[in-house]
Order: sequence, then C-alpha cells, then structure tokens
Amino acid sequence: MSAHALSTLRTPIAAMAAVIVLSNVLVQHPINAWLTWGAFSYPLVFLVTDLTNRALGPQSARRVAWVGFGVAVAVSLALAPWRIALASGSAFILSQAMDISVFNRWRAFSWWKAPLIGSLVASVIDTAVFFFLAFAGSELDWLSLAAGDLAVKGLMAGLLLLPYRALLPRLTTWAAP
Repeated sequence: MSAHALSTLRTPIAAMAAVIVLSNVLVQHPINAWLTWGAFSYPLVFLVTDLTNRALGPQSARRVAWVGFGVAVAVSLALAPWRIALASGSAFILSQAMDISVFNRWRAFSWWKAPLIGSLVASVIDTAVFFFLAFAGSELDWLSLAAGDLAVKGLMAGLLLLPYRALLPRLTTWAAP
C-alpha cells in the first residue's frame, strides 16, 4: 500500500487499530461464565469497516481490514497463546471480507440495511471461526461462550446503527486529504 493510500486512510486505520487493541484487552475481563467485555467492543470493527466502505468504497475498506489484520495478529501474539492468535486473526480477516462483500450487495438499499446485514452475517462467521479454532477439542464449554458472544454481537449490530446514521453526513471527514 502506498504512503498516500495509508495517509488517506489514517482515520479509519487508527480507529480500527484502537478497537482491536481495546478488544484484546477487554476480552481478558469476564463478565460471567459465558461473556467478556470484549464482546461489546469488538463489533466496533464492523462499524469502522462499514463507514470506510460507505465513504471510500470496498477497496479502501479491504485495505483498512488488512491493516487491522496485521494489528490484530501482532497484538494477539503479544497477549495470547498462538492458538488464540491464529483463531483471532483468521476470524477477523474472514469476517471482514464477508462484511465488505455483504455490505456491497446491500449498499443501494435503505441506509441501515447494508451495515446491519453485513455486521450480522460477519458476526456469525467471526464467532464460528474464532471459537472453533480457539477452543474445539478443549475442556472449555466453547459453544456456550460462542452463543453469548454472538448474542451480544447481534445486539451491538443493532445499537451501532445509531452512530453509523449519525456519522453518515460527516463521512467526508473520514478520509484525510
């Protein structure tokens, strides 16, 4: 990626990196036996991707996702065992690709359909890939953890429509000149 492309995408890249780091910290703090605080912050990655996609198009959204992937893997390797880092990185990039693809199929419809449907589909992919790769075959009740995580991601997909809608008129500031 060129220096100009990185410069143009500095706001969404910074937002993506901040969400990933925050989520990697918060996932270490459980709320109960089947949920961590990271489940509430992680869906913000889909908000960042969807705003980037709406403002700058799918190619820019993919660039932001790939930079986010690099940050996610680096942070995960520093904070978690390799299996968790592999699961996190794999789930992140697959779900981001799905979110971008679904968003683009729905972008011409009502303002809320593309981000909601894209986030919901991507959340299912993210949850399934992460929890399977991270915990399948372990003693952990990962299906319960996955169910709790997915429920929160679904709730957050709906709630994050509010900031998405509020930021739509301001998307020209999403890209740096």
